[in-house]
Amino acid sequence: MPIPRSDYLSSVWKDGIFDGRVVFVTGGAGTICSAQTRAMVHLGANACIIGRNVEKTESVAADIATARKGAKVLGIGGCDVRDPESLRRAAERCVKELGAIDFVIAGAAGNFVAPISGLTSNGFKTVMEIDVLGTYNTVKATIPYLMESAKRNPNPSTNGLTGGRIIYVSATFHYAGMPMQAHVSAAKASVDSISSSVALEYGPFGVTSNVIAPGGIEGTEGMERLASNQYDSKEYAKLIPLGRMGTIRDIADATVYLFSDAGNYVNGDVLVVDGADWRNKGMGVGRDPDMKYPDFLLKGEFSKFVKTGRKDKPKL
Repeated sequence: MPIPRSDYLSSVWKDGIFDGRVVFVTGGAGTICSAQTRAMVHLGANACIIGRNVEKTESVAADIATARKGAKVLGIGGCDVRDPESLRRAAERCVKELGAIDFVIAGAAGNFVAPISGLTSNGFKTVMEIDVLGTYNTVKATIPYLMESAKRNPNPSTNGLTGGRIIYVSATFHYAGMPMQAHVSAAKASVDSISSSVALEYGPFGVTSNVIAPGGIEGTEGMERLASNQYDSKEYAKLIPLGRMGTIRDIADATVYLFSDAGNYVNGDVLVVDGADWRNKGMGVGRDPDMKYPDFLLKGEFSKFVKTGRKDKPKL
């Protein structure tokens, strides 16, 4: 059953602006990345989404394909972004079956709530490997195809169609620091740095490289893993300057902008999409409404009401 366009894409974009283009997405079965992909597919692109879980990745790919009649969406499961050979094979399969890679979304990521005192070296390493090494491996596996696409699609565009662009899904925690997110802050700062390097080294070949940094996006697994379910979303929204939480459409629209003809001269940039939440420091993560900084840290507490795949919560 197709999802209404208004759920994941605003009305300003013209159909067909990505006709004949192919987008390669790591973490494509996730809530945010699947919305980004769905928006691109609705506007004419075909897609290849990458994930570790075979069944989930293939199922989400089939669902995204309902966004446009005749769309081709390839789901490649069993692919770990930490393994460069696995990504290389996925990129090759994408090109073989869909014909090209014109756009890349590096969205595979790991996160959980943990204070430094309860964060193991292995836990820190895992997030760094998924986010940082995974991003680097994604660049290495796809950059030759992005360069080819950029050559086919000179910038600025002469026909409204574009190619040779990469976006990384980052975060805002590292801008001012965030308790219980040392691992993610370090990882996302590195992702932003990789994007800058790609912009400088491959800009001369016509490739653009940019970051999207989402804030708290309502209804996503990321929010479930970071925000206590004891928080009323309306109360959280009061802490955001714009007075509301973000939506997957907000991130999808930002993606379309950067990949479209409108984003021709945007390169090496970080586009924060969070309603200015980071400037107001927001509610933080891993704490209940009655947990105030720094009291909860001094008491050795953090929320028991966040989603986690761990059997035991790390202790302060």
